[in-house]
Amino acid sequence: MVHEWRIHDGDRPPAGATHLIGVDEAGRGPVIGPLVVAALAVPAGVGEDALRAMGVRDSKKLQVPRRDRLYAELVKYAHAVVEVPAEDIDAMRETATMNVIEARLFASTVLEVLAMLGREPRAAVYIDAADTRELVFERRFRSAIAGDPLAGAVVHVVCRHKADDTYPVVSAASIIAKGRREDAVARIKSELGQDFGTGYTHDRVTIDFLEKWITEKGNLPPHTRRSWKTAKRVQGNHPCKDGSLDDFAGPGGCLDEGEGGG
Repeated sequence: MVHEWRIHDGDRPPAGATHLIGVDEAGRGPVIGPLVVAALAVPAGVGEDALRAMGVRDSKKLQVPRRDRLYAELVKYAHAVVEVPAEDIDAMRETATMNVIEARLFASTVLEVLAMLGREPRAAVYIDAADTRELVFERRFRSAIAGDPLAGAVVHVVCRHKADDTYPVVSAASIIAKGRREDAVARIKSELGQDFGTGYTHDRVTIDFLEKWITEKGNLPPHTRRSWKTAKRVQGNHPCKDGSLDDFAGPGGCLDEGEGGG
């Protein structure tokens, strides 16, 4: 369920806030397909009540028909979406970690939404923390928006783990991000003419697809994140050869920082 505000944590929007903005992502962990980040804004007070009345919740806990119905309603609100294809993720990872990349993407979508809100918005931003350390991710987000003319419109930031299961506005953003990611995966499957499952590293259908494609064509398929250790392992260029693909490992282990996420 979507919980009530945790007032003791200082999570309530401050007096004078005109909007709440939620930010979340879908597709951090897959070896195939894009990373999608979505931000959505609702008027403070009445907007959150409307989201609760809709029954928004973490997109991972919704059946597809219900999620699709909510998606159709939520895109009527001011929102921004960025889709980062696999090849761009690989290029970005040459100079930044996934956590830094996501903080920048979260910032860019929030700024895009702020530009839609008319004159002098004052927004409380709620973020699903993509780092194990909430404060570190919040600082990266604040740094990414600093210097932009709209940065002053962000009057409050709440960065929490499981925010998509706590704050309705983040749940709403997660539904949009998940819907756009699923649309992108469907397009890729149509382009490749094959069903590769979810694209996640723990999906045996995905791994079998990659192995079969490499055997038949000699290279990784389009839309594969070549920087992922799973992709390198499947190609035979990585020392991880045995064990479960979804076991977590630290530096030098079988999983990248980005693998296994949402």
